[in-house]
Amino acid sequence: MAAGVVALIRIDAIWLATEPVDMRAGVDTLLARVVKVFGSVRPHHAYLFANRHSTRMKVLVYDGLGIWLAARRLNKGRFVWTNGEQAVSVGLSPEQLHALVMGLPWRTLAPDHAITVV
Repeated sequence: MAAGVVALIRIDAIWLATEPVDMRAGVDTLLARVVKVFGSVRPHHAYLFANRHSTRMKVLVYDGLGIWLAARRLNKGRFVWTNGEQAVSVGLSPEQLHALVMGLPWRTLAPDHAITVV
């Protein structure tokens, strides 16, 4: 972390929902979706959702005290989401999350930064 930068929200795990969600969904709808898939909303976990066209994203984080909900939209292009995987969710590393929110191909980043997919 850069000098002088304070982390506002601690995130220990990042989960990417593979099924699209209606971007009109608010906190309660997204919480219900996480509980349905995972059984509970875990403290310090981030849950990412995209719309059907992967042009918008929402991130839900429970910090142990309250819920944070953020939305992001790229000015051009689409988020690189999943390729129709059968899994309901995919775990991401912090590096993969950074690439995803920038609209980059996050799947090519392995935990050791090795390129594994061309």
